[in-house]
Amino acid sequence: MARTHQLNVLAALDRAKTRRYHLAAAAIAGTGFLAGAYNLYSATLVYRLLGRVYFADSGEPGALPTGAAAALNGAAYCGTFVGQLAFGRLGDAIGRRRAFGFALALVATCSAASGLSFGRTARAVVATLCFFRFWLGVGAGGGYPLSAAIVAEYAGKRRRGTFLAAVYAAQGVAILLGNAVALAVSAVVTEADYVWRAILVAGAVPAAVSFYLRTKLPETARYTALVAGDPKSAASDMSRVLCASIQEQELDVSVSGVEDKWGLFSVQFVKRHGLHLLATSSAWFLLDLTYYSQNILQKDLLAKLGWFSSSPAAATMDDAIEEVSRLARAQALIALCGAIPGYCFAVVLIDVAGRRRLQVAGFLAMTLSMLALAALYDHWASHVAGFMALYNVAFFFANAGPNTTTFVAPAELFPARLRCTCHGIAAAAGRAGAVLGAFGFFPKRGADGGGEDAAGIGTRNELFVLAGTNFLGMLMTLFVPETRGASLEVLSKEVVYEAVDMARYN
Repeated sequence: MARTHQLNVLAALDRAKTRRYHLAAAAIAGTGFLAGAYNLYSATLVYRLLGRVYFADSGEPGALPTGAAAALNGAAYCGTFVGQLAFGRLGDAIGRRRAFGFALALVATCSAASGLSFGRTARAVVATLCFFRFWLGVGAGGGYPLSAAIVAEYAGKRRRGTFLAAVYAAQGVAILLGNAVALAVSAVVTEADYVWRAILVAGAVPAAVSFYLRTKLPETARYTALVAGDPKSAASDMSRVLCASIQEQELDVSVSGVEDKWGLFSVQFVKRHGLHLLATSSAWFLLDLTYYSQNILQKDLLAKLGWFSSSPAAATMDDAIEEVSRLARAQALIALCGAIPGYCFAVVLIDVAGRRRLQVAGFLAMTLSMLALAALYDHWASHVAGFMALYNVAFFFANAGPNTTTFVAPAELFPARLRCTCHGIAAAAGRAGAVLGAFGFFPKRGADGGGEDAAGIGTRNELFVLAGTNFLGMLMTLFVPETRGASLEVLSKEVVYEAVDMARYN
């Protein structure tokens, strides 16, 4: 491949010290990612209220009819799946910044519209909400490849993993924020129908903030130089990022540094990156299959411990707002004990230990935790403290390992012109795993939500299945190359450049 002077500027971008624009890019991308995650993770609270308000006569307080619950979950999951693929392709076609703006606008609009869902009947309200949840999911799904590409292309190679992990950690903040909003709203609003609407509308705020701040951020210099082939704009953008004067002539033949223009479905791509795409997609699929299954099982596990119950006999849970308040506190506690520390652990260590080590360790710890929960399942009913400790260990290592690293690796391995597309494919594979996890263990109730649940394979056996799934995820990780400390252009085999004197940029 050509060794040209303008590619030395990309080397400078890789080695530059952390500057204001690096932090701004991470903050803006993280806020946008938080907006999408908030709307997806607040669903549990909202659905409990919908069941209480619109289906109070179903015989099971707080439980939506199976069809309604499946439709709402399916709309959000399918929308996210579509968004990850569509916006991934769009990000490579029109640029990360413009595509991210479209995704954020969609999230903000549909968040507000979701809270205004209307209808003369309960099922009409659910149908309207499904429509807006689908399009909200499309926008939220777009945040995955776009936020990852923006941060990866702005960051230097020494701190790239830290910035990417910090963006993904916004998901943990979103979980806490959703529960905090639910607690605040339930404390001041006495009408249950207004509570769930306020929770959803609040999701428009971070999306709107990120949409505005994104206007202050230029397109990534890597996209402009390597994909758009605009040396003048790239020189200007790099000058702002590096706080140094970059001349257009230094980038005048930037595109010549990439001699091959092979596409996603070419033989060359399969040879160079086929295994990378398969491995990252498979690991993300298996991770989300486990992660979202745990979320679905969370209610049953908490009920077994007496923390939560949907039984009509639970007199203390008759009030819908009180029920949501208790559920929000329980979810916030789990997030604070397991999820948030795990995200922080990943942010601190990902550029020290490396992506692959964290992912292998995380999958292994999750495997052992699920085995312990399943093997001693009956024991935990009388040992709540031990159960919560082990359950939070599983969530800690999930977030410290594969839940973060499966987001990071696809943003680093592929060429700039296919980066968003490939990340979107890997993320969509993860979403497919989430759908399987959510619906594979979905209880089979009667047509109207009444009646007894089918026995299924049982929660204990489900935990054994999840342990096996985690083990498979660990094996797939072995096919994902380590990306710590390497240039994006070297990892993607896109360009080769010589060393450059960095004194000018540091």
